[in-house]
Amino acid sequence: MVKIDATWPHSHYKYIIQYSGLNLSLIFCWKGYPMQTKVQVIFYSMFGHIYKMAEEIVKGVQLVSDVEVEIFRVPELVPDTILEKSGAKAAQEAFSHIPIATVDHLADADAIIFGTPTRYGNMCAQMRNFLDQTGGLWMKNALAGKVGSVFASTGTQHGGQETTITSFHTTLFHLGLIVVGVPYAEAGLTNMNEITGGTPYGATTLAGAKGDRQPSENELTIARYQGKHVADITKALKLGRESMQQMKKPLDY
Repeated sequence: MVKIDATWPHSHYKYIIQYSGLNLSLIFCWKGYPMQTKVQVIFYSMFGHIYKMAEEIVKGVQLVSDVEVEIFRVPELVPDTILEKSGAKAAQEAFSHIPIATVDHLADADAIIFGTPTRYGNMCAQMRNFLDQTGGLWMKNALAGKVGSVFASTGTQHGGQETTITSFHTTLFHLGLIVVGVPYAEAGLTNMNEITGGTPYGATTLAGAKGDRQPSENELTIARYQGKHVADITKALKLGRESMQQMKKPLDY
């Protein structure tokens, strides 16, 4: 049995020809146009820390060819009067141009990367409210098989970074997403020369008890890695699935 891989000149078709003795057969024909992989970054940010991390996540995604990335924010629940008193209203002006996410739009993505600040070791109420509206998608298995990932922020070094992300993962598992974190291939996770965020479950930052600390370069690097890592995996997954579907189709000469 001999198998030959061949690409027809000046075309996007690849042929795998196998023959044994006098028997010759064309067993696969693949139309190899680049497929656009779609990644969504959806976040909530009160004072801008998660927004800055989201920007770096987006930059990481953009490093991967044939991947389209969109960024959205979930709706605010806190009354304007309270946001103004806390200073959050002014801080949120920096990302007021980011469109509001809608639940139905989630099904258009191949991967969704969520960003949230912590609230007592869990995701914030704004993100929880958004995800609690995905029941219709859950009923239809509309998100099953897509890639999901999470990044977060806390006020202090031990303020619940890991529990915020891992408890978030529970919701993603229920929705059927394939959860991706940040492997130790990203060297920033082992940085012991400074106080820094960063976990194998997802990128994190420390905002400081008063919210005056900004994401460090190490934290931003980890966020970029997460974006690229998710995009790489999602692209490969989509390409593999498409190839399998093409193999099942009859040849069209």
